[in-house]
Amino acid sequence: MTNDNVLEEVPAASLFEKIDKLINQSIKLILVTTLTLMSVLIVYQVFCRYILNSPSNVSSELLTYMLIWLGIMGASVCFLQDKHLNLPIVLDKISEDKKDTLVIITIVTSILFSGVVTYSGVIGLDNQSFTPILKMNQGLLQSVIIILGIVMGVSYFIKLSNVCTKNSKNKLKTIVVSIVLGVLVFSYSNLKANDFTMGYIESNIELISFFVLFISFFFFLLIGTPIAVGLAIAGLMTLSLQMNFSELVSTTGETLFASLNNFGFLALPFFILAGNIMNQGGIARRLINFAMLIGRRIPGSLWQTNIVANMLFGSLSGSAIAAATAIGGIITPMAKEKKYDMPFSTAVNAASSITGMLIPPTGVFIVYSLITGGSASIAALFLAGYVPGIIIGLSVMIVAAIYAKKNNYPVSKSSIDLNSYLNVLWGAVPSLMLIIIVIGGIIGGVFTAIEASGIAVAYSLLLSMLYKTITLNSLIKILYDSAISSAVILFLIACSSVMSWSMTFAFIPDTVAEMLISVSDNKYVILALINIALLIVGVFMDMSPALLIFTPILYPIVTSLGVDPVHFGVIMVYNLSMGVVTPPVGTVLFVSCGITGEKITSVIKPLMPIFFVQIIGLLLITYFPVLSLALPRFFGLN
Repeated sequence: MTNDNVLEEVPAASLFEKIDKLINQSIKLILVTTLTLMSVLIVYQVFCRYILNSPSNVSSELLTYMLIWLGIMGASVCFLQDKHLNLPIVLDKISEDKKDTLVIITIVTSILFSGVVTYSGVIGLDNQSFTPILKMNQGLLQSVIIILGIVMGVSYFIKLSNVCTKNSKNKLKTIVVSIVLGVLVFSYSNLKANDFTMGYIESNIELISFFVLFISFFFFLLIGTPIAVGLAIAGLMTLSLQMNFSELVSTTGETLFASLNNFGFLALPFFILAGNIMNQGGIARRLINFAMLIGRRIPGSLWQTNIVANMLFGSLSGSAIAAATAIGGIITPMAKEKKYDMPFSTAVNAASSITGMLIPPTGVFIVYSLITGGSASIAALFLAGYVPGIIIGLSVMIVAAIYAKKNNYPVSKSSIDLNSYLNVLWGAVPSLMLIIIVIGGIIGGVFTAIEASGIAVAYSLLLSMLYKTITLNSLIKILYDSAISSAVILFLIACSSVMSWSMTFAFIPDTVAEMLISVSDNKYVILALINIALLIVGVFMDMSPALLIFTPILYPIVTSLGVDPVHFGVIMVYNLSMGVVTPPVGTVLFVSCGITGEKITSVIKPLMPIFFVQIIGLLLITYFPVLSLALPRFFGLN
């Protein structure tokens, strides 16, 4: 039997599985190696700056381009693993047959987009300019766009093969969808060639662009397309109103690449990595013991412990999901043993875990700062997040205390001897020192926020080694998981840049501003409308995409009305953080329910009074800017 015959007998699905596995393993090795080298380089940069007193420009440039490759390579493998964020509300509510139809529309559209990305990457190879320091060829650096396009295309062909194999009718659906899409593209090309049509579009470009952008984006969002892909396609469709196809395609890859060419983004993967190391570092139990000292005399002491521990752990990890999982996983068995109300316990764990999204160091503020072009500094945002983060935590504590007192939950009256107190405190101090080192170093001007993220990685790794809670295998897994988590956000940023470009090109922020100001020119009324809008958006959309989509639209409006950029950043994050606890996209709520085994429907009722008090906190933060700005101003950062 010849080799050709052997290949012919291999089922297509099996061949695709082998390709899938090979790509996954290859890119995993690249991602782990890249993030490891980046971690070494950022520590080396800090060493050069503060020990040798000789900053390294070489490491800065190398780190920037390694970040771009990490983000784009990671994004490509996320397509194979279905890691990119999407909104499956419609998909979860319809029959399997209709679901297949929507999936096929997503696949065919995404294959077309992958073709655009690949071709754009090929065009980018012609770029013969060189980087300033290392003199690296820009065309070769941008070749990562080709890898993204190819891997994305392969992943969707694999998905298409699986969908068609599942049901023979899906082959016909694929043909029909492809023909319909082809007819739409052809019809649109003819419309653009018509002088009358183009004249009408040009005379109403702002309004038409607004509707094309948001209708197309929400269409892709509702059919389950990855949010990043939906952002990019909607942006390209809007740009196509004013640009020809060749210009559009040639600049797509360059835009995706250039959007990540920002040294400031380095803080994102490093803080994610530091948080993931801390999650594995055995610190949750130590922080819970410390939290028990604080919450033991307040009604509902175990709930109070959960809240305080979430505030501490969330600030270290920067992740609401990590806090809800680590702290909730330890508190839940204790709550069950002591006969605590489990639906309420679930609500407490979920609602308090979001404090870490405001209490620094947190990656969300880094993203916001970079979207605003640094108008709101990372250091100022970090300090501004403390009081609002504490307000969110206190809101849960107040409701928990009232509920516990009403239902006669016991309060601990036992005393703790000094030695036990000091032992608990000593166990928590090394972990809490991370906050002091990072925030203290940034405020004191010892190092930048990016360098602080590298220090956080080194410190958390050292702490985990001292606690003997990390192995080589677990470290490799942490590096890979951190790279993937970073890539999801970085690719969202890259694709949102296409959307932002289209919005700027079509003056969409100005159009939205005119709509809002037509309602009222009072900044307090506008802020109230924005709060309502963001609370609704948060119900349906995760934090990162919502921040990336709405910041470029709303930021120019509020700043023109005199709202401080730092203050508005806190308002946005406070609003959207509440959304991660609300169904149908409440990821933190799902995690908390998974830990306790409670149904979401049973947790909604105890969540309502907590939300009510947290919204009162939101109004205080919105209309009393001093609550956010006092600390940054005290340290001269705002």
